[in-house]
Amino acid sequence: SAMALSFAASAEDAAEAAPPAEMTLAQAKADPDNWRPVDPENLFIFDTTKGRVLIEAFPEVAPKHYEQFATIIRSGDFDGTSFHRVIDDFMAQGGDIFALKGRDSGLPDLEGEFTFRRDPAAMPLEATIGPEDTAKFGYIKGFPIGTQASFFAEMSVDGMVESYIPHCKGMVSTARTDDPNSANSQFFLMRGQAEHLDRKYTAWGRVVEGEDVVMAIKHGPDARDGHVDNPDILKSAKVAADLPEGERPEVWVERTDGPLFLAEMADKDDIDVCSLPSVPAVFGE
Repeated sequence: SAMALSFAASAEDAAEAAPPAEMTLAQAKADPDNWRPVDPENLFIFDTTKGRVLIEAFPEVAPKHYEQFATIIRSGDFDGTSFHRVIDDFMAQGGDIFALKGRDSGLPDLEGEFTFRRDPAAMPLEATIGPEDTAKFGYIKGFPIGTQASFFAEMSVDGMVESYIPHCKGMVSTARTDDPNSANSQFFLMRGQAEHLDRKYTAWGRVVEGEDVVMAIKHGPDARDGHVDNPDILKSAKVAADLPEGERPEVWVERTDGPLFLAEMADKDDIDVCSLPSVPAVFGE
């Protein structure tokens, strides 16, 4: 088909231009042991005045937040909103519907989903930093995960441990007021690491393509707490599943339970998961 040909052509072009370490979509698709496709229901497409950002959401971690953000994206209410507060090495905040439309999302505020309960047998850390039984950090589905050590599951009433997505660079989290249960439509894209937000704000996604775009979003002065004049705009937000198959970006992420990633992690006893590079992803139109 024409689509398959265009995929192959763009993959070849990318391979010629890129250093040998760069994977192409075609190579990733040919190696399912080490790469997996992102479910289009979980792939959010943010087209900004600085370029395109692709976000993979992790519904199991924060189901109510996932549902609310997917609903708002599908309503079109994010289209035209601004990145109104951007702090250089910290984050880019957006999603203020009220500032644009004089009304809010019309959806209820969300209870915090700052952590999630995880059964280590059903949802194991796929790669760990340090020994599996005592590891406090690792990966699931390409996401960095902070957690109680898995041996605590044997002692807990529900047989589970408390886990969370740490606020590493590239993560997507939810803004709120001082009230922990006040999140609604505002989100922020991490431009640096912010450990002080962990377990206090609901992180639910990860930038899989366009981290350079996030870093290019216009930031505001520190004296004004990052509030931006003439800010960059989120021109359109979409869920990939809603686009015709031929028009969707297709994203494959390196599997954090695959032999390639596990080999890369073998010599990593560095405790800070956020200091490791983002798990690679490749994409094609």
